[in-house]
Amino acid sequence: MAASKKEMAGVSAKPAKQKTLVIVESPAKARTIEKYLGTHYRVLASNGQVIDLPKSRMAVDVEHDFEPEYITVRGKAAKLKELTDEAKRSTAIILASDPDREGEAIAYQIGKYLKEKTKDTPIRRVTFNEITRPAVQEAMAQPRDIHMSLVEAQKARRVIDRLVGYTLSPLLWKKVKSGLSAGRVQSVALKLICDREQEVESFIPEEYWTIEAHLRAHQHLVRAELALFDGKKPSIRNESQANSIIAALSGKPAIVTDIQYTDRSIKPKPPFTTSKLQQTAANRLGFTSTKTMKVAQQLYEGIDMGHQRLGLITYMRTDSTRISESALRETHEWLAQYFPAQTPDSPIRYSVSNAAQDAHEAIRPTRVDITPDEAARYIKGDHLKLYTLIWERFVASQMKPAIIRTYTADIQVGEGLFRASASSFLEEGFYKVIRLGASKEERTSHQLPLEKGQTLVAEKIQGLQHFTQGPSRYTDATIVRALEELGIGRPSTYAPTIETLIERYYVQRDKRQLVPTALGKIINEILSKNFPEVINTSFTARMESMLDKVEEQKVDWVSELKKFYFPLKDKVADVMHALEDMHGALDEATNETCPKCGKPLVKKLGRYGYFLSCSGFPECTFTKSVPLAKCPKCGGDIVPRVSTKGRRKKFYGCSNYPECDFMTLYKPTNATCPKCGWFLVEKYDKKKGMHKACINPDCDYLHSSDDGKEGA
Repeated sequence: MAASKKEMAGVSAKPAKQKTLVIVESPAKARTIEKYLGTHYRVLASNGQVIDLPKSRMAVDVEHDFEPEYITVRGKAAKLKELTDEAKRSTAIILASDPDREGEAIAYQIGKYLKEKTKDTPIRRVTFNEITRPAVQEAMAQPRDIHMSLVEAQKARRVIDRLVGYTLSPLLWKKVKSGLSAGRVQSVALKLICDREQEVESFIPEEYWTIEAHLRAHQHLVRAELALFDGKKPSIRNESQANSIIAALSGKPAIVTDIQYTDRSIKPKPPFTTSKLQQTAANRLGFTSTKTMKVAQQLYEGIDMGHQRLGLITYMRTDSTRISESALRETHEWLAQYFPAQTPDSPIRYSVSNAAQDAHEAIRPTRVDITPDEAARYIKGDHLKLYTLIWERFVASQMKPAIIRTYTADIQVGEGLFRASASSFLEEGFYKVIRLGASKEERTSHQLPLEKGQTLVAEKIQGLQHFTQGPSRYTDATIVRALEELGIGRPSTYAPTIETLIERYYVQRDKRQLVPTALGKIINEILSKNFPEVINTSFTARMESMLDKVEEQKVDWVSELKKFYFPLKDKVADVMHALEDMHGALDEATNETCPKCGKPLVKKLGRYGYFLSCSGFPECTFTKSVPLAKCPKCGGDIVPRVSTKGRRKKFYGCSNYPECDFMTLYKPTNATCPKCGWFLVEKYDKKKGMHKACINPDCDYLHSSDDGKEGA
């Protein structure tokens, strides 16, 4: 066992009751690691940063090389004292925060503080790419010093973000409303979302038609689409043109004139990086980026597996597809035992992008033999879904390609040539293990029950109306992909960026789509118009590249910031003087009156959305939530509420509570049920898609939504 070794982490064997202090970031990680290290170790959690920049001011000395001012985080003094007291009782201190820039900075700040308090106690640094007994023991046997290049890169990032945020935000406070913020990454992400919204709003759909034939081949019905008419590709713009072609084809025999097939090989995808995990979890599971990272963090830190506690996945913040040689060998051996026909001759190694930092492996299960079925004995719900996605993707990445044969049949009907196609697996390959991670279309295999020269019965020839599809709004998945492709942000920043935009009420989620609010559009217009040199993708990507070079010790970030900050400061002063005051620009008059003073109520935008406020403010301070519908039980207003217990979930309840206890988890629409008069809510399920349903449990009214298509 680790505890029986005389030397662990470079520390000599200790007398009884003397321990090595190991400091990690989270309590869950602490519990897992302490089980691996034994009684000679004390593992405590710092619960994130305990020493950081204050939130109330910029705290960067712009006149002296942008030196940041660090303080004890509010509310963390007791935690810092606990760490200090334990450090004084310990023979050595091991800093084991997360293996990234942020983790290195946390280790540096804690180590620097404890060094002053403990003097001669040795302090070393270790990192864990995975929380398993072998990985922890191996890391503890190879302690190192703090990587100051990582610390400098993290410091530079914090300073850049402070300079941008704390220089631009006061402009928004003074000209629009208090509580707003701007940011180096968040403002560019907002610009992307607003620019896409402008494209969506300006798009004018164009009508077009296709012709489809339902053809009977014995017991099978085959659908085929018109590919050529009179030897040319048809361009059908309206119903009249469609009906003309249908009339010319009706009553004509349908003959299979040709059948061809092509085979194609589909290679498995590489194992997950952070961005690809967020994108896939959004598309396959409906997870937000924040939810994905929260669940992944818990899988990484450790899960109780009956007789042991184990981190199920490797570190979840990475931009690399690299896999360790030991993991490749283990996976290849496991596949050779359970899927020998789909196992390649040697492990597959994926090339790493030139833009990747490659600090950590790809996201993978720590033990390939813990299959989703085995994991289901210990984890449920979201944890099992995300683990399954990670396990399938990784195991599939080490399997043979799938081979698919696609048959295409040409069917002549008069002057029209129809085409039908179907695909089937010749070799299932990596799809043998893909279940949750594959779409229904990817898993489905179809046959084409036709022969050359065969005469078919044309049961129906019909025209189908379509409209050209404009650009889709961003979703969590597609905005992460866009940020990654543009070189904006890093694996650790994607989810917080999206969450900040939503918390600031700049963006709302609507059927998983990210839609800018009126406030978001105003903020974007102000920043984009007045600071185009900062609020653009090239500047933000250039800053990310500069941070990477700081880590590589190839650039002096202080001199780079001097070129950027002082011109920005002068520009903000000019804009502050010239920009018109926009306070109240989003206020809306209402027909309601204040029950306290009788003055009109005004619809205002607050931190958490719109609310009604008395126009007599500040003399009258009456406010209330904006009613979404009328209560079907008592006629009161249905307003959004947040539960005060547990996770503080949002729900919708009657304003007359506690006299009326009506509530629902579904947001009311502005439509009422034509059958019973209660309000309708929007629901989503896989069979019906997005639809409106009556909230009355005794009413079965349903109405399909035409606009329920999710943005791609």
